[in-house]
Amino acid sequence: MNIRIPGPTPIPPAVKEALAVEIPGHRSRPFAQLLAEVTALVKPAFGAAGDVLVLTGSGTGGLEAGVANLLSPGQPALFASIGTFGERWAKIAAAFGAEVVRLDFPPGQVAEPAAVADALRADPRLAVLFLTHSETSTGALNDLPAIVAAARAVRPDLVVAVDGVSSAGAVPLETDAWGLDLVITASQKALMGPPGLALVAVGPRGWEAIEAARMPRYYWDLRRARQDAAKNQTPFTPAVQDLLGLRAGLRLLQAEGLPASFARHRRLGQLARQGLRELGFTPLAAEDQASPTVTAAWLPEGMSGSALLQRLAARDVYLSAGHAKDRTLRVAHMGYCAESDVACALSVLAEEAAALRGGGA
Repeated sequence: MNIRIPGPTPIPPAVKEALAVEIPGHRSRPFAQLLAEVTALVKPAFGAAGDVLVLTGSGTGGLEAGVANLLSPGQPALFASIGTFGERWAKIAAAFGAEVVRLDFPPGQVAEPAAVADALRADPRLAVLFLTHSETSTGALNDLPAIVAAARAVRPDLVVAVDGVSSAGAVPLETDAWGLDLVITASQKALMGPPGLALVAVGPRGWEAIEAARMPRYYWDLRRARQDAAKNQTPFTPAVQDLLGLRAGLRLLQAEGLPASFARHRRLGQLARQGLRELGFTPLAAEDQASPTVTAAWLPEGMSGSALLQRLAARDVYLSAGHAKDRTLRVAHMGYCAESDVACALSVLAEEAAALRGGGA
C-alpha cells in the first residue's frame, strides 16, 4: 500500500512498535518523562527555545486554540489565505465571533508581502495576523520572513500566528528568529507520529496577547496548559499512546537531522513536480513557491479526478483531491517517505491516467 495523502502520513516501523506497549498513567513519573522528552525533541522543528505546549486534538484543534487564545469577541483580525486551510482558520474565527478581515490569494499563489502590508495600513484596528506556512490544499509555501518583515514595517507590535501543520520538521521554520508569536503543528505530518496531537509554540508577544484576549476558552486555554507543562503535566487526560508514537517519530527525525530532512523533502518535492509535469499535470504553485511536503496539480483537460483517484485506490495507491475538487489532485511527500515511494506512485499514476485518456474501464 502506497499512501501519499497529506495526512495522516505513513508511520515508520519504530512508531508502530512504540504504539504497541502498555501506556503509563498520565499522572505518573514515566508520563512526565515522556512529555518532557517530546517537548524537548519538537522544539528544534519549531525553531523555538521557549514554550511549546502539547494539546490532545487535531491540527484544526490547534487552529481553534490560536483563535480562542489570541482574540476577543468582535475583535478584527487579518487572515491572509492562500487556500482551503487559510479559509478554515478564518471560518473558525468567524464562528467565535471575531471580525474576520480576509485577504485572499488565488489557488497556487502565495501571499504577497506588499499586499499584506497594504491591508494592515488600510485598517489600523488590525493587531493580529493569521498566516499559513505550507498550504496543504494547493502545495504553495509562503515566504514567512518576507511577509512578517513587511507587516511589521507597518505595525511593529503586530501579533503573528502561523499554521505550520504541514511544514514543521520538513521545512525551515524559525519561530524565534522570524519573530513569530504563535505557531501550530500536528503530530501526523512530517513529525511521523500518529494523529491526535496538536503542538503549539508561543513566544513572549504571544503570551501578552493571550493574557489580554477575552475569547471564551476552557479546554483550549493555553494559560492553564502552560502552568501544567511547567510540571510536565497536562490539564486534562492526554492521548498518552499518541505521545509514545510521536516520541518515536521525533527520535527518528533527530537521528536524521533537520538539515537532512529539509534536503530530503526538497528532493521529494522536485521529483513529484517533475514527474507530474511529464505526465501532463500542471502544478498549482510555481517552482520557487512550491511546498516541499505536498504537490497539488491541475489534471489534464477532460480528465475526471474522482475517476482517477478510484482507479489508483484499486491498486493500493492513495492520492487525494486538491483545492478544486475533481480538477486537481495532490501527491504528498512528507514525513516517512523516500524517493522510491514517490516514484512508485507516479508510475501507477502514469498507467491509470493513460488508461483514462484511452477510455479504459
